Amino acid sequence: MLTRRALLASGAAAWAAPLVAGEAVAATPKDVIVMAKEIDDIISFDPAQSYEFSDTEVDANVYRKLVSPNLKELSKIGPDLATHWEVSADGKTFTFHLTKDAHFASGKPVTAADAEFSLRRVVTLNLTPGFIVTQFGFTKDNVDQLVRATDPHTLVVELPKAAATSFVLYCLSANVGGIVDKATVLAHQEKGDLGNHWLTSHSAGAGPYQLTSWAANDHVIIDANLHSGIPVATKRIFIRHVKDPATQLLMLRRGDADIARDLTTDLLKTAASDKNLYRITTPSTDQMYLAGNEAYAPFRKSGVRQALKWAIDYTGIQKNITPDTYIVNQAFEPTMILGALDETPFHKDPAKAKALLAEAGYADGFTATLDHFAENPYSHIAQAVQADLGAIGIKVSLLPGTRKQVFTKMRARKHQLIISEWYPDYFDPNSNAQAFNANPDDSDNSPLKIIAWRCHFQNKELTAEVTEAARELDTAKRIALYHKMQRQAWATSPIAFMLQQNAIAVLRKNVTGFLLGAQSDFTRYGEIRKA
Repeated sequence: MLTRRALLASGAAAWAAPLVAGEAVAATPKDVIVMAKEIDDIISFDPAQSYEFSDTEVDANVYRKLVSPNLKELSKIGPDLATHWEVSADGKTFTFHLTKDAHFASGKPVTAADAEFSLRRVVTLNLTPGFIVTQFGFTKDNVDQLVRATDPHTLVVELPKAAATSFVLYCLSANVGGIVDKATVLAHQEKGDLGNHWLTSHSAGAGPYQLTSWAANDHVIIDANLHSGIPVATKRIFIRHVKDPATQLLMLRRGDADIARDLTTDLLKTAASDKNLYRITTPSTDQMYLAGNEAYAPFRKSGVRQALKWAIDYTGIQKNITPDTYIVNQAFEPTMILGALDETPFHKDPAKAKALLAEAGYADGFTATLDHFAENPYSHIAQAVQADLGAIGIKVSLLPGTRKQVFTKMRARKHQLIISEWYPDYFDPNSNAQAFNANPDDSDNSPLKIIAWRCHFQNKELTAEVTEAARELDTAKRIALYHKMQRQAWATSPIAFMLQQNAIAVLRKNVTGFLLGAQSDFTRYGEIRKA
């Protein structure tokens, strides 16, 4: 049996030892949950900088925000550190009333001064996720006047310009809204960095856990924050970096891991036959799409853009390549997001697609390159799309590459066709609506260089509606705008949404209580327990 010391000291080789027939299954310590997961994406655990899947997931269990999505009903925002709040009639002033019962891992009570410091700090540092807050008009020059603690438990946030209430609240509920312990952070400040370097590998939060250890490309250990006032079922969570999904499954079957996070479709089938394991699944907000670049002449034609959407065998790809790991979703808003449409207006119709090509002046088709990730399921899906487009006369050459290569080429607007993925930066429809539809300036100097810009897709009406919806205070009217935009995108955009990913974990039968989130920062460890 593994001891605690062995658990913390063992190297990767020990975890990958082969399972010998008849060998007794090991067992992880009862007071520790061991999770096998690919975590080499971690850069920093500082909420003002953390922006990757793995570090934001850990942060969600270490930090608390002013508000949080109701994880059982994601369309609603609920309290977190703020028990309640008021919003002025003009939608510009938010007054948050903080609980008096929350404590940081240092033992210090959480106050409005900590919240004030945390939000000001995000704007001042303005690191990768900082735009989630600064997009409302906050700057280094105005944030001290606009974000103010008026007493120990009241925080006032004044927006420079009005914005939809749910838009503001969802952004404050994002990982970047994590509230840090002001005194602890400033005690570790280096050269005016507001504690950023220290928080890369330490924590100062009021969540149920605190960061104990991080070794890049090896492990993360979090232990219970005994001061938080939030009980946890397991005192220690040990996340082991295991890049190979087959090794994750082997560890799970041996008892060397309690939870595996990255099993492929084939491995999920193997796991399903093991009576000691079970699977949990929830739709995530990660989406896969096919995009044409309007810099390439054929994709400037509306008929060609529509032909792409009618050529693809969406259900065939989902059923034959990704039966467990993805669902079909053809809208730019993922399911669960406010205003998302669950309609699937397109299906494989080669005759209709050919007719659209002919009307656009490409009766004989054309050639195009297709960039995609050189990994599954992307490689298999790219081959399926190649066959579907070939059937209507579009001769596609596949260009597999690393994620870095594919993303870099698209950001430089050098692709013709591309299969890629996207997930919202925050749980509000504006994130995706803006990314895929807003392109107010198509020049190389545009300040907004996201997906629509990268594909040279410029629709003035959609761009204006993105701004309008972000400012609309009436939720029903806002939802109607997003419905309208999704239908307009179906009719005009060079982007064909295909699939939406499922978040999946496989657990040993004696492990319960793991809450798998639609986004990485919605995943919770506090109720995980081992019988």
